[in-house]
Amino acid sequence: MELVLALAIGVLTGSGVWLLLRPRTFQIIMGLALLSYAVNLFIFSMGRLGLATGKAPVLQAGVVQDLVHYADPMPQALVLTAIVIGFAMTALFLVVLLASRGLSGTDHVDGHEPPDPRDLV
Repeated sequence: MELVLALAIGVLTGSGVWLLLRPRTFQIIMGLALLSYAVNLFIFSMGRLGLATGKAPVLQAGVVQDLVHYADPMPQALVLTAIVIGFAMTALFLVVLLASRGLSGTDHVDGHEPPDPRDLV
C-alpha cells in the first residue's frame, strides 16, 4: 500500500509541476491544485508513521494515554483544513483568471499570444 501511495504522490507532483510550467493561466491553476492534492496525501501518509494504525483518535476510559494506543488526529485536521483552503483559493484564482481574460483577451501568463509560426514565413 505504501508503494501505491508513493506512486500516487509522485504522479500528482510530477503532473502538477509540468502544468505549472505551461504558458496558460488555467493550466497553472490546475497544476497548483494537483500539487496541493499531492501535499495533502503526503501529510496524511506521514501522519501514519510511528503511531498505532486502526486505533481511535479520541481518548477512551481504561486505556493508557500514550501514542501506542491512539491515532494522531492532527494530520487529518491539517488535511481537512488544507482541502477547504485549497478549494477557496482555486475558486478565487478562477475568478481572477476570468477577469484577466476579459481585460486582456488572452489567458497567457505574460498577457499576449506567442507569434504564429505561419505568420513568420
